[in-house]
Amino acid sequence: MSRILVVDDEYRIRELIKKYAVFDGHEVVEATDGLEAISICTRNSFDLIIMDVMMPELDGFSACREIRKRSSTPIIMLSARGEEYDKIHGFELGIDDYVVKPFSPKELMMRVNAVLKRTASEREQKRELFTYKTLEVDFSGRIVTIDGRRIDMTPKEYELFFYMVKNKDIALPREKLINHVWGYDFYGDDRTLDTHIKLLRKSLGEYSKCIVTLRGVGYRFEAQK
Repeated sequence: MSRILVVDDEYRIRELIKKYAVFDGHEVVEATDGLEAISICTRNSFDLIIMDVMMPELDGFSACREIRKRSSTPIIMLSARGEEYDKIHGFELGIDDYVVKPFSPKELMMRVNAVLKRTASEREQKRELFTYKTLEVDFSGRIVTIDGRRIDMTPKEYELFFYMVKNKDIALPREKLINHVWGYDFYGDDRTLDTHIKLLRKSLGEYSKCIVTLRGVGYRFEAQK
């Protein structure tokens, strides 16, 4: 289910879109003008925004410009004006589609679902994953799972493990690991690294053997197929 923000000063239009969106399985939040839309977007996240151009208080183009400063949420603009200039202006602001009123609600939902499908595919492609047997590391989501069970780690454990996995099968000197995780200005004891490696191995359970100690050098993450 996707969350959709519908922004239009006409109640009838909002209810029509909501009816069809809910029927398609989406959750709908409503706003009556651009200012309210910006306020809602600063407190909530959405999968898509449907926004009218001509509205009181703040028009759709201005609201889109403000929302784009902090969010890349897909936006479909609605307008009674179908001039080429308005469409070009909207796309220059970063909108994803432009629908001219009056519109077919069925066609609008087809466009909505097409945009949602495309953006979901783009997000999936951007996900950086590593999989080894039943161990899965989602770098983008900062999630580690084993047999589908999420493994809780401290922030430093995550940083240390992600760095080792990204450099799998490469010998990583102690100094290099410390500099990456704790920074070049770290003045702590070398045992800090050993302690975190020990905790990391405990968190990894059966995959603890993937972290190999290189005497006199450092550590290496091995994932032999």
